[in-house]
Amino acid sequence: MKAIKFRLIVMNFLIFAVWGAYLCSLGIYLGKIGFGARIGSFFAIQGIVSLFMPTLMGIVADRWIPAQKLLGICHFLAAIFMAIAGYLGWKYGADVTFGQLFPFYAISVAFFMPTIALGNSVSYNALTKAGLDTVKDFPPIRVFGTIGFILSMWIVNFTGFKDTYMQLFVSAVWGIILGFYAFTLPECPVNKNVEKTSFVDTFGLRAFSLFKERNMCIFFIFSFLLGMCLQVTNGFATPFLDAFGKSPEYANAFAVKNNVFLSSISQISETLCILLIPFFLKRFGIKKVMLISFFAWFLRFAFLGAGNPTGFGLVLFILSMIVYGVAFDFFNISGSLFVDKNTDPSIRSSAQGVFMMMTNGLGATIGSFCAQAVVNQFTKVRDIANGGLVDIPDFNSLMLGWSHAWYVFAAFALIVGILFAIVFKYKHEKDEA
Repeated sequence: MKAIKFRLIVMNFLIFAVWGAYLCSLGIYLGKIGFGARIGSFFAIQGIVSLFMPTLMGIVADRWIPAQKLLGICHFLAAIFMAIAGYLGWKYGADVTFGQLFPFYAISVAFFMPTIALGNSVSYNALTKAGLDTVKDFPPIRVFGTIGFILSMWIVNFTGFKDTYMQLFVSAVWGIILGFYAFTLPECPVNKNVEKTSFVDTFGLRAFSLFKERNMCIFFIFSFLLGMCLQVTNGFATPFLDAFGKSPEYANAFAVKNNVFLSSISQISETLCILLIPFFLKRFGIKKVMLISFFAWFLRFAFLGAGNPTGFGLVLFILSMIVYGVAFDFFNISGSLFVDKNTDPSIRSSAQGVFMMMTNGLGATIGSFCAQAVVNQFTKVRDIANGGLVDIPDFNSLMLGWSHAWYVFAAFALIVGILFAIVFKYKHEKDEA
């Protein structure tokens, strides 16, 4: 039993190490090569592919290719295309074009995003075969995924890869290792003799009937709105911190030179806050827990807007990283538990898919594009000579613009939270969760 837990720990560690190599540092690299005005596109694509790729790969794993092998295949493909993107970054340097880099990155992400769900399937199958309790034994295993994410961030930070194409190669190397490792994991079943089902059932569309229920409809709508916050700091926090390096006053500050490491505090907080969820859900119920998440997102953005890399400003940055754990976990994990508790078992998995679609799919996609528009509005000016957008040249004006952008995001989270408090009606029962 210990052996299978260790093997699943390694798998989860590697899955999220692949992601951690670039998710929080990619924006810095994109800014360095002149793509600062298009960072949103690179993060929005994760939401776009999340609308359909996990479902498609799930069907393939159920019917034709065992989940552990499909996990390996997806990571091989994701690694190959990420390595190609890295190669193009190396070959063309600052002259690499959006049309060269983005397509290979997008294909890589398309094959990576389904592997989170596939990894869960492999874990559940292996634990069940070993006679273990998935509810009790899986969360401690999953925590090592976040640890892998953090370690990968640290590697990219302290090797100096955070602002270069090398972070893409780091991700590719992790992916190749996992690709081979996945083929050694316990066999997952496939059902090739599946009875014919309707298109609606095959793609889990019956769960959309939940929108007919007032409370579930409101919950999903606000999940979409809160999902718009998910990729904002992943895409723009480190480029914002990196921008302080343009001033001699802040250029050598630890928070600027090691901004990816500073951002990793968010993931550490996320790991710890998972442990708070059972207590808060039982004590306060889903509505108050979600309201706490809204307020935490407000603080996350407001602290970034008010902070700077030294003195009390650095304290505000650190506080922003700490409250991220509450903002993310109290929304994502608590929301998932709410959906599980309030849906019929026959559509429970599909309902989780709808929740993910509204948050990590539609919410994150639209949020990324909107966040890019806000950042461009406050921090960019048009480069007449080249026909593009560049940072405001005056440092003080640039950082004031960044602050205004963060305050816009903070106001959005606060307003949506107030509306949620007014519109969402839910009576908490003591035995909830």
